[in-house]
Amino acid sequence: MGTDKQKTMHIKPQIRILGIDDSALINEKVTIIGTFFRGGGQLDGILRSEITKDGMDATGIIIRMIKNSKYYTQIRVIMLDGVTYAGFNPIDLKNLYDETNIPVIVFMRSCPDFEKIKLALENLPEKEKRWEIIQRAGKIYKITQDNPVFIQCCGIDRDSAVEIVRMTSVHSNIPEPLRVAHLIATGVVLGESKGKA
Repeated sequence: MGTDKQKTMHIKPQIRILGIDDSALINEKVTIIGTFFRGGGQLDGILRSEITKDGMDATGIIIRMIKNSKYYTQIRVIMLDGVTYAGFNPIDLKNLYDETNIPVIVFMRSCPDFEKIKLALENLPEKEKRWEIIQRAGKIYKITQDNPVFIQCCGIDRDSAVEIVRMTSVHSNIPEPLRVAHLIATGVVLGESKGKA
């Protein structure tokens, strides 16, 4: 069942986006950073929280982080870097959308290898529930550009999601809200920014 047959958005260049990424998996608690952006151009704020490595708490913690934020009423789109954070802590897109009423775009630099994911889940508790959440994330769309990337959507139609990803991918093929969230998350935890979002 896909979650992508959703509403078309009127997209302004200064659309407020919250990009969320996680830090390196050093400890049991993993830092997540949310960057509050105007389009792909201006960083207006930062949110921070912690989720459990390979846990099942990412969805609830992200919902609370957003709803308790002073930016909550301004956020028009939530942008995620994949549907699992802190290892295999899955994010339930439909639940995130239903609880916040904010459309969600999942961005991926490569198409997920579901066989590999399923194999990795074998070693974790509640593997069936994790797999169900991952599958429920819906259809994966390929965005063709210099380096193809992939997205999933909830609460927003594919064309609007593609437009937002393209508009915010200013300095690379990674949307700025996610690129900056990654730099901050790794910098805070490791003492220096590392790798790509």
